[in-house]
Amino acid sequence: MGFSTIGIPGLIIILVIVLILFGPKKLPEIGSAVGKTLFEFKKSAKDIMEDNEPPKKEEKKPDPVQ
Repeated sequence: MGFSTIGIPGLIIILVIVLILFGPKKLPEIGSAVGKTLFEFKKSAKDIMEDNEPPKKEEKKPDPVQ
């Protein structure tokens, strides 16, 4: 069972609970912090994936004949 089975009603319930716990004044701060965290996570994951790729072989062009 994963997050894909939550559905729209489940998301609405979660949002209402978060609104009750933190209040409307803190929600923009929390949203901003979550957004920045996800951005940094994606950036780090992309950097790691690029580091793990094997280096591309450079094709050598034939020397021009003089």
